[in-house]
Amino acid sequence: MNTAIRKIIHIDMDAFYASVEQRDHPDLRGKPVAVGGSKARGVVAAASYEARKFGVHSALASRIAVQKCPQLIFVKPRFEVYSAVSRQIREIFYRYTDLVEPLSLDEAYLDVTENKVGMPSASIIAKEIKASILAETGLTASAGVSFNKFLAKIASDLNKPNGFTLVTPDKADALVASLPIEKFHGIGKVTAAKMQQLGINTGAELRERPEEELIKLFGKTGQYYYRIARVQDDRPVQPHRLRKSIGSERTFEVDLIQEEDLLERLQFLAQEVAEDMVRLQTAAKTVTVKLKYFDFTLQTRSKTLLSYLNSADALFTVARDLLRTPALPLYPVRLLGISVSNLLSAHDQPAVRQLTFDF
Repeated sequence: MNTAIRKIIHIDMDAFYASVEQRDHPDLRGKPVAVGGSKARGVVAAASYEARKFGVHSALASRIAVQKCPQLIFVKPRFEVYSAVSRQIREIFYRYTDLVEPLSLDEAYLDVTENKVGMPSASIIAKEIKASILAETGLTASAGVSFNKFLAKIASDLNKPNGFTLVTPDKADALVASLPIEKFHGIGKVTAAKMQQLGINTGAELRERPEEELIKLFGKTGQYYYRIARVQDDRPVQPHRLRKSIGSERTFEVDLIQEEDLLERLQFLAQEVAEDMVRLQTAAKTVTVKLKYFDFTLQTRSKTLLSYLNSADALFTVARDLLRTPALPLYPVRLLGISVSNLLSAHDQPAVRQLTFDF
């Protein structure tokens, strides 16, 4: 068995959409910027660091964002530009390794244990990548370096923006033990709140709980929590993940009931899912809309099409029809999601050639 320690880098662009807008529009630099929405309606797709200081973040309703930051400047998203910049950044990654696992347009894992430049130091590679991204795109990225994916992801978030953090094996246990539970990658807000109610506030307190107890409390995911508390993560970087579905969902701070509000969120989600389809060079025949109501009742509505779709507009049209069929939600909605399945692989060349990607 190969026991060599992996060298994993996680690169995460800093406030990616907003930073691209500030780069391309110098008058926006140093100002609180929200990509998406408007002062009267819509939802924030991304926020600059100047806006984040006021509590503005992605998926926040625009009207609430304005309440938090009255001087907020709204900018229409340009997803075709973000996709182009993302491709630039990915080409930089491939100079060092083919083991690149993109998670979205603005972040990816890289395995540089063995790399194209024959460099033994993952830290030097990460710093070179950051410097190349800045020189070639004018944007900053944060990098985390460690011996597994979980730690690399945690590390990249520790010193944002323009950060670099190395977590070596001798430092990992102490870092995870001191980490607030809400900072754990893979533990969302709802789960974090449940853990805090159970007296689990840090990695050290999570580590005290037996695996059987965590599985009983959180199902199969409890095993994952047990392992990451002990810095155990043997997942490889997967450059060609076989995807069965692609989706995006949001839980709202205030339950939604008006059709206009639901459609605004739905359009945002359709754009996110379409971006992922473009990135993965795929298309889908089945669209599913997920609704979770105020009382946590869950409902899904699906439709399988005769032909493949891959554009945000086409996806939104189908999702809108599903939202309205058989009727608009009668109860307040706390979560809304879109997913696509029955995917077409990029390796199915004759069919893919017929696709037009709108980015």
